[in-house]
Amino acid sequence: MSYIDLHTHSRCSDGSCTPAELVELAVAAGLKAAALTDHDTVAGLAEFREAAARHPEFEAIGGVEISTMFSSRELHIVGLWVDGGSPVLNEFLEEMRRNRAKRNEAIRLKLNSLGYVVTWDDPEFAAFSDTASIGRPHFARVLMRKYQFSSLQSVFDKLLKRNSPAYVPRELPDPVRAIDVIHAAGGVAVWAHPIYRERNERAWARRIMKRFAPLGLDAIEAYYSMFGPEETRMLTELAGTYNLALSGGSDYHGENSPNLSIGTGHGGLHVPAELLSELRRRRPL
Repeated sequence: MSYIDLHTHSRCSDGSCTPAELVELAVAAGLKAAALTDHDTVAGLAEFREAAARHPEFEAIGGVEISTMFSSRELHIVGLWVDGGSPVLNEFLEEMRRNRAKRNEAIRLKLNSLGYVVTWDDPEFAAFSDTASIGRPHFARVLMRKYQFSSLQSVFDKLLKRNSPAYVPRELPDPVRAIDVIHAAGGVAVWAHPIYRERNERAWARRIMKRFAPLGLDAIEAYYSMFGPEETRMLTELAGTYNLALSGGSDYHGENSPNLSIGTGHGGLHVPAELLSELRRRRPL
């Protein structure tokens, strides 16, 4: 059986690998296809596809991950097969990056006020031309180096996770806007990790699918690194109820997601390549 990974991140957002390195890792893992789905940017897609051209048996799928807000909770919408040159998509992502840059500066100022001095000259930020490409994992790496935290997670727990002293909420769009933008760019809209860290998981998943399937949502991520067979079974059943396709991926971030591998997550993830045909069928005409 062949497998795929439709949720990965490069250093163009908050991963540690280049897009080309992701291709080599995916090919080495024996994957038939993988998608690059960086947060709020398609900057890595050209390199991703160029690297994949050296492996004719491998399909590189251009994607993006967009954070949205509904009912005071974040919903992450992944776009697959998006046109990285779409003006509609790029204008929207530029707006998202401006909001991210404002948030990053607010985080930096909060950290400084707490006695954790961070500047944009810190080497962890050096690879990025603007603060819009930076996320909380980059801040965590600065703090690990400067203040002897034992792990990225310990930084998040003390300072950066929701309700922590340096946390700053994001200004996020409605899910329908993200879905519409993905469709305008020729892509398929997938609800990523639908029940990850949610309470009343089945009721929450049902509520979102019932609301957004009629509004253009195409698929859900039923296979994910943090899911076991029961979660996948439940989501598959609900997807059938609301006529949604299935997707899946590891959410690989390289060194920023310790003990998680491309394609297999924590070891038990296997996303069937057969899912690709139905996902392709959902692409806008």
